[in-house]
Order: sequence, then structure tokens, then C-alpha cells
Amino acid sequence: MAAGARWRSIGGALTTSPDFLPRRPTLAFVLRHPAHLLAFGLGSGLVRPAPGTAGTLLALPIFWFVHPRVPDVAFLGMIAVLFLVGIWACGRTGRALGVPDHSGMVLDEIVAFLLVLFMLPATLPWQAVGFLLFRLFDIYKPPPIRQLDRSLKGGFGVMLDDLVAAFYALLAVALWKTVVDHGG
Repeated sequence: MAAGARWRSIGGALTTSPDFLPRRPTLAFVLRHPAHLLAFGLGSGLVRPAPGTAGTLLALPIFWFVHPRVPDVAFLGMIAVLFLVGIWACGRTGRALGVPDHSGMVLDEIVAFLLVLFMLPATLPWQAVGFLLFRLFDIYKPPPIRQLDRSLKGGFGVMLDDLVAAFYALLAVALWKTVVDHGG
């Protein structure tokens, strides 16, 4: 163990961290490394009290700007690349903070919500419904989201649980649309 490090329980998991960790990230921390900047959603993860909501909202202007300018396959490719980059960025940033899934790391929300936006009709009402459903599933973490969140650590775990929340949001929209379309 490094000098100045000690064992501490963070989110139920034992980890080693220097005495000054975990710390509340600052803008200087976010700007210190490209992984931190990406994991913190270009700084949107510093917003308090709801960094996940701020990160999710950042996906909207990204979607509005990029999606109309690229083919669908390129947009899906961008989401896949961002997911892979997120594994690296969130893993590295979580290690630097001493907290594997720090609430300020919001690239997972951005990537997952970009997928939700891609799958929904590109109108504000549908995007608002998608936003509300995604945030609901991301915050309350119904099974198996909570289990994934607890069992998978590192960047992959950080990114995956939000992808499942996106799937649940899209499933809820599909079920609602099926009921409405069939008059039921």
C-alpha cells in the first residue's frame, strides 16, 4: 500500500485511497486529465445537487447538433465509441477519486440518453418523456440495474447500468405506445 494510503469503505466496497481521498472534485481536477473531463461530461458533473440530471441534459444539445448532420449508422457508431471511451474515462477517473462510481461522472448518462434520443421520435414531447423515464430508471435502479451497479466495478460497470436504464426507458415507451395504438 502506498505511503499515506489507508483502507476505507466506499459504497460498501473496501478500497485503498490516500488520506485526502475521496474528495469533492473541483474544476481543476476535471481539467487535469482528458479522462476526467470526459467522465465529468465536460464539467456538467460538477453541477449540484443533481449532476446526473445535468449530464443527461447535456445529451440534448449534442443530439440536436450531431444527429441531423450524420447518417444513423454513424450516430450509432459514435454512441458505441463513446461507450468504449467511457469505460476508460470513468475507470481512470474513479480510480483517481478513490470512488469507483462517483456521482459526478456523468458520461454514462450522456451516452445512454443519446441512445434513448436516437430511438425516439425527434420531437420535444417524446424527448421529454424519454428524459423523465430515463432519469426515473437511472435514479431508482430497478432489478437488475441495482445488482449490476453493485457487482460490476470499474468503467464497464459505470457505463453498463445506465445502458440498462436506457433500455428500460425505451421499453416503457414501447409498451405505452403499444397500449395507446391498440386502444387499450
